[in-house]
Amino acid sequence: MKKLFYSVLMLSLLVLNAKAQTKAEKQVASAVEQLKKAMVDGKKEDLEAIASEYLSYGHSGGKVEDKTAFVEAISSGKSDFVTIDLTEQTIKISGKTAIVRHKLNAQTNDSGKPGSVNLSILLVFAKEHGKWKLLARQAVRPPAAS
Repeated sequence: MKKLFYSVLMLSLLVLNAKAQTKAEKQVASAVEQLKKAMVDGKKEDLEAIASEYLSYGHSGGKVEDKTAFVEAISSGKSDFVTIDLTEQTIKISGKTAIVRHKLNAQTNDSGKPGSVNLSILLVFAKEHGKWKLLARQAVRPPAAS
């Protein structure tokens, strides 16, 4: 009976440990949350702090912005996220590079015009001077349900 108990306990610990995030994954998840908050708040300094100088920010319609254009669009209200909800997030890390995928559902108010978006997002973060910075982002519209 004791042997069965310890076997179940060990198996449970292994399963829990396999699902636990590593320290680096937790740091990247935190960077994603910082990005989300900066995009909703629209504060220029917060957007600049999370974005790499080499940022390539791709929109679902094909438009690509650099860091300056990304920060300006959001901080000016031209691109205004009122709320952002992220789901189905995965994080994969290789050295100083992290790949994040998630679904983004948001309420927007771009240039004062209310709307909503439902996108699949790919983010690439790079560790720069000890901090995870957004290096690239690409959004796509999910295929229409049949």
